[in-house]
Order: sequence, then C-alpha cells, then structure tokens
Amino acid sequence: MSADLGIRPSARTTQSFADPAHRRRYRFALAALIVGAVVITALLLCWDNPYVPFSERWLRISRMRVSGVLVVAVVTFCQAFATVAFQTATNNRIITPSIMGFESLYVLIQTAIVFFFGVAGVSGFDPFTRFLLQSALMVVFAVLLYSWLLSGRFGNLHVMLLIGIILGTGMGALSTFLQQMLDPNEFDVLAARLFGSITNANTDFLWFVVPVCAAVGGTIWMLSKRLDLIGLGRDISTNLGLNHKRQVMLVLTLVAVLSAMSTSLFGPMTFLGFLVATLAYAIADTYDHRLLLPMAWLLGYVALGLAYFLLKHVFTLVSAATIIVELIGGLVFLVVILRKGWL
Repeated sequence: MSADLGIRPSARTTQSFADPAHRRRYRFALAALIVGAVVITALLLCWDNPYVPFSERWLRISRMRVSGVLVVAVVTFCQAFATVAFQTATNNRIITPSIMGFESLYVLIQTAIVFFFGVAGVSGFDPFTRFLLQSALMVVFAVLLYSWLLSGRFGNLHVMLLIGIILGTGMGALSTFLQQMLDPNEFDVLAARLFGSITNANTDFLWFVVPVCAAVGGTIWMLSKRLDLIGLGRDISTNLGLNHKRQVMLVLTLVAVLSAMSTSLFGPMTFLGFLVATLAYAIADTYDHRLLLPMAWLLGYVALGLAYFLLKHVFTLVSAATIIVELIGGLVFLVVILRKGWL
C-alpha cells in the first residue's frame, strides 16, 4: 500500500542501534569517556605530589588520595544508575529521586539527631550504627512512597509528583524550624553534615558502601532487559508477559538503596543524577539500558572528577566542586523543563 502511495517504507530494527554509524558513534563516545576517566583518575592521584614518582613517600600520598577517588566513583555510580532506573520506572525523564523529596528526609534526620541528642550525643553515638539507621529510614520511606503511589491504585505520575513535593516541602519546613532553635555551635556541626562534599564524605564506611552499591548496581544492570520492557509502558510490557507492578516495585527498591547509600555517604546532590542521565540519553541515543547505564556513570565520573580536580588543584576552591556541578545540573533541568513545557 505504501508503495502505491509513493511512500518509501522505513527500515525497522530491533537492535540497540539504528545503523552501523550509530553504533560507531556510541563506541567512540564510550572510548573517549573511558580515556577521560583514566586521565582524571591519574591526575587526582598524582598531581602536585612533590616526591620522586613511585617512591615510598610518593606512593603513600597517592594512596591517601584513593579514598577521594572512590567517593567520586561511588557517588556518580549511585546517582547515574538510580536516576536512569527511576526515570524508566516512572516513564518520565525529568523527575528524579532527589527532586521527589528523598534528600529532604536526610536533612530532617540529621537535624533531628542534632536537635534531640546535641553535639555530645552525636559524638557519643556509634557512627556506623547511625549510618545504617539513617540509610534504612530513607529506604523504607522511598519504598513506601514510590512503590505505593506508582504501583497501587493511585498509580498516577502527577499524583506521585504532587505528594512527593508536598512531603519534601513539609520535611524541609520542619527541618528549618528545628534548626532555628539550635545554638550556633550545634548549627555549625549540622551544616557540615548537610552539604555534599567529597572531602567531608564518610570514607570510613567505604568498606561497606562499595560492596552494597556494586551488588545493587549489578542487579539493576542485569535487569536491563526488563527495564527496556518497563520503558514501553504498563500496557505493552504486560502484554509482552512482564509483571509490571512487581518489576517496578523491585526497581524502586533497588533505586532507594542506591540513593540512601549515596546520600548517607556524600550528602545531598539534587541535580547530579538528572544531569548525567540527560546527557547519557542524548549521547547514547538508544533505549538499551545495558548501554545507557555505563554511559551515564562515566559521564558523571568525568564531570564530578574534573570539577573536583580543577577546584582543588587549580582554583583552590575544593568545597565548591559540588556547587558547580549542581549549578550546571539545575540549569540543564530548567532548560529541559522550558523546552518540553510539561513534566
């Protein structure tokens, strides 16, 4: 019929790429990011090391910097995998776990700990136990909120967005109220916990965070085929034999764990995940999550690692690294919102 109308039928494919040129562009971009990540890692470990290369003192200083590199890798890994998986589960490429009020709960927990127990109480409380408790609270909150609202009878994106914003705003207002009643010394201690910083990250817990994030992120990557089906929507994925509700709840639980680990280790990062996910969609230009997830992680590592290096060794403003990345991510978010005109 199309030939009779003079319309040339379009070529269709079930592969991850539309044509060989598309595949080559992806491989070139991935290779460039890998090279960039290796170069940035080498710079972070070796730059401004005054001793003879590969001497005992040189190696000692480089090993001291490994924790900072691991923090950058873990945070960007969690943000990239959590955001891409969350946006696929919600079938929306704008909202993220952070925007939905997840980090407002972290701020409220930290504020409540300082308010009720004081600086002395915080110092006397076992740090690892506190880390586990706040992570568990964030996971429970996320699972109850996202899974219920997205998979239950209220499974409407706009309802979820509205409730998430209301809860986030309410927790933020309560945190502000409690902070106003703190004395200046307690507020200074709290402020250091509420600011995402590579240098202030809880590196003592990397032995626990790295295996957990690797296991959860690996599970998300192994679920890539199911994420591809979830991205088609509830009706289509159900018709193809996927239990949509169960898989969405599983993905949201994994996303909650990654978000909790990242926030508890590093602190709030509102727009990093959105930035790397948006760039990954644009550069990879494919629906295949096996290809999107590593692309998003490498983009995040290069972006945050480069900002950390420049502001630590060039401009000596290391505390502003996350601020710069968040500013760029916020601007990208506004541009996407204004171009689309809808959520």
